[in-house]
Amino acid sequence: MTCKSYFNYFIAPQFKEPVGLTCNPKYETKTREVISTLIKITCCVCFRCPPQSSLLVNRNNSNNNEEEDKEKKQKKKKEKKEKKEKKEKKKKEKEEKEAKEKEQEKQKEKEKEKEKEKEKEKEKEKEKEKEKEKEKAKEKDKDNILQTHCFTVVIVCMCCIFFLPGYLEQGLMVKDEKLLQENYIKSFQFRLDFLSMVPTDIFYFVLGLDYPEIRINKLLRIGRLMEFFTRTETKTNYPNIFRIGNLIMYILIIIHWNACLFFSFSKSIGFGADDWVYPALDDPDEPAFGEPMRKYAFSLYWSTLTLTTIGETPPPALDSEFLFHVVDFLVGVLIFATIVGNIATMISNMNAAQAQFQARIDNIKQYMQVRKVSKELELRVIKWFDYLWNNGKAQDEREVLRYLPDKLRAEIAIQVHMDTLKKVRIFADCEAGLLIQLVLKLRPQVFSPGDYICKKGDIGREMYIIKDGKLAVVADDGVTQFVVLGSGSYFGEISILNIKGSKAGNRRTANIRSIGYSDLFCLSKDDLMESLTEYPDAKAMLEEKGRQILMKDGLIDLDPANIKPEVKELEEKVTKLYSTMELMQLKLKKILGNYKNAGTALRQRINLYFPSNIATSESTNNNAGI
Repeated sequence: MTCKSYFNYFIAPQFKEPVGLTCNPKYETKTREVISTLIKITCCVCFRCPPQSSLLVNRNNSNNNEEEDKEKKQKKKKEKKEKKEKKEKKKKEKEEKEAKEKEQEKQKEKEKEKEKEKEKEKEKEKEKEKEKEKEKAKEKDKDNILQTHCFTVVIVCMCCIFFLPGYLEQGLMVKDEKLLQENYIKSFQFRLDFLSMVPTDIFYFVLGLDYPEIRINKLLRIGRLMEFFTRTETKTNYPNIFRIGNLIMYILIIIHWNACLFFSFSKSIGFGADDWVYPALDDPDEPAFGEPMRKYAFSLYWSTLTLTTIGETPPPALDSEFLFHVVDFLVGVLIFATIVGNIATMISNMNAAQAQFQARIDNIKQYMQVRKVSKELELRVIKWFDYLWNNGKAQDEREVLRYLPDKLRAEIAIQVHMDTLKKVRIFADCEAGLLIQLVLKLRPQVFSPGDYICKKGDIGREMYIIKDGKLAVVADDGVTQFVVLGSGSYFGEISILNIKGSKAGNRRTANIRSIGYSDLFCLSKDDLMESLTEYPDAKAMLEEKGRQILMKDGLIDLDPANIKPEVKELEEKVTKLYSTMELMQLKLKKILGNYKNAGTALRQRINLYFPSNIATSESTNNNAGI
């Protein structure tokens, strides 16, 4: 049943004759229409039936309102649905979050349990490693104990050996075993050796391995080490290198001792107590500090930085740490200053000969520049010095050997020069004593290329023996060569003997020039004659050999009328003797005068300090009739 039919059958007849309604007949129709429309609208709204065109006045407006209502309803529904969905999503998200959080918590708990298990395993491994380290340390300590005992056995053997070498007493070597034992037992070194051999390692079995100070008596063996160094330094051929190595070893020993002191000091304060001491051994972040190698390396590093004052270390925190640090700095400065000074002196001593030789060259260069010497001659001088230095001939043999006694110096000279001296014909059959004196008086000389050793007509004051190099006998023009002399040759021996009847006298008979650099031994006439004064037979033999050589060469005059006594030479010798006698007399007078003056000065001093003793001595002398 529609709204229209409902209105027509039920509601419309009631409005035909309304009860109690009086109105103007003009407005009666309009009112009826308005009321009917209102009733229809209400019926449509109440019965939810679509409005009819005949019942609605403004169809478009009503449709729009309905659509808006529908849209609003739909929006509300959508909003409700969206809200529900959002709520459901939020619930789901919350549930998911809660589930995830629960899962994360479960995972964290599992991870914590795993970490705890790992920590337990690590602790077990650490305990096992500590036990292994302890076992290794025990084994090492056992090995060290065995090594120390072996070393003590060696020391005992050395002590037994020390009985064997003799000692000097009043210039005589004592070799009696009983006397040697008594001398060693009475010495202070025996006490040090005995104390160093005491087996203090036994206390490790009582106190444990945490007390390394037990073996401090082993430091008493330093004396033997120093003795070994001094002996090897005197016997080695490279003393400067040995001294430098010795100083480096001392530096390492001092650094090692200081590292041990630092570690023991850190142990007394507490590892890891502050930044200055050694870090904690049981730190889980840095477990390597508990290893023995890291302990020694860190302590050695700290000791090196402190003693050398090169790097920076953490500042101390306690008063005892400040004192230890200050003492360490002072010790480092003093020790390393002395060590660096010793190294500097050693290096300077190693280059002392070169520095001295270079100073000599510099002085000669400066002299030649001041005197305006030609460049050619300056180059020759420099090349001569270079040859001396490069061939090891820059040192003067007399300066090197002057501190040795005559006997040792003669033995060295015999081994070095005797073979070259025996090559000279006139010295072949001489006595050994004369040859020794002549060997000591040989002087080495070096000549450059082109230098003349002697020229024809010069007075002969030396004879020469060629050690190394080549010489040429040349003509007066200096170009043509007659003979080339090599090593072992000699010349000039006749001119220094002053043989009577010689046509040349003491003049040179040839020009001798050096081809290259040549090393010669020179023997002067004065040295030869001084040596021959003590060997007159050898002098006569040498003169006879010289005559025979001159006779072979036809350089001696056998006519006795031409042989004149050398009166002038004798007169000169006599005048020299008189002059020397006068000088000796003057020296004796001076010595006697000084002796008298010294006696008077001594008497005056004795009178000043001890007048009573002198008076009593004079009275006793007078009573005794002196």
